[in-house]
Amino acid sequence: MTVDESIASTSNVLLYGGMTAYLFSFIAYASDLAEGAKEIKSREARRAAVAQQAASGGTTATLERPAAPRRRRAAAVGTSLFVVATLLHLGAVVTRGLSVHRVPWGNMFEFALTGSCVVAVGYLVAVLRAHKAGLGGGRDARYLGTFVAAPVLATLGIALRSFYVEAAQLVPALDSYWLIIHVFVAILATALSTLGFSATVLQLVQQKRDASRAAGGRPGGVFMDALPGSVELERTAFRLNAVAFVMWTFTLIAGAVWAQVAWNRYWNWDSKEVWTFVIWVVYAAYLHARATRGWDGKRAAWLSVLGFACMLFNYLVVNIFFPGLHSYAGV
Repeated sequence: MTVDESIASTSNVLLYGGMTAYLFSFIAYASDLAEGAKEIKSREARRAAVAQQAASGGTTATLERPAAPRRRRAAAVGTSLFVVATLLHLGAVVTRGLSVHRVPWGNMFEFALTGSCVVAVGYLVAVLRAHKAGLGGGRDARYLGTFVAAPVLATLGIALRSFYVEAAQLVPALDSYWLIIHVFVAILATALSTLGFSATVLQLVQQKRDASRAAGGRPGGVFMDALPGSVELERTAFRLNAVAFVMWTFTLIAGAVWAQVAWNRYWNWDSKEVWTFVIWVVYAAYLHARATRGWDGKRAAWLSVLGFACMLFNYLVVNIFFPGLHSYAGV
């Protein structure tokens, strides 16, 4: 089939529009964090004033009156812009597929395009679930907005700068229904691991701040006080990584079946196959240590970080610099 250039151009326009919306969404979410930091400082100053007034024997009735809850307008604007950005992003994915009459994940650019879209949709689902659970206005999932919009925007920027290829048909080795199954599940696994990595990084930062506070210091980054604690973040990361691991396991198995169909061998010791297995082993070690060895906190978190680092190495280095049967970066 021929490539529809007009639809491919529309995909690019939608992508640029989505990136612009992601940028403004990031700015709005960052403003919300800054406002949260100001609110926390004001609350601490109020408590200090109450304590000082009580020590001097004065009345504290006025100072003890609770402040009105913050109306998080910046977070609402950021979420609205993120919804617009995701719709444009999704439109770019769909039109890219329509332009070539196939699923839009046949090369590194399309993998990044679709994978980052799944991350964005996953974040919005989390926000919706938190809202339905009655957490709106408190510590809802919007605290992740800054830390999702930035990686999604960076991923799209890198994909356009380094991996972009014109819309084209697949090479024969990839022209299989297994592409739909194997690669799509890999995209889901990568997206969930990305969200889990974001939660893990925030967890490590919170743990460092907790340690500083326990030692009598005053940790910086006051805006982090508006985020959940390290324990809650660690649990969130574990749940995300656990689901991602199941999908990564299926990806490994489906890849072996596809290899048998394409090359008459389930395992070829190809560089991509080896690193896919390495990723699986690292995340298996993380889940094992967390679930059966009682590891939690920092030790388990660094295993999670190592797993995501292996995943990035597999995508950014193995695909480009390691020759093998899976080298499709130039497709």
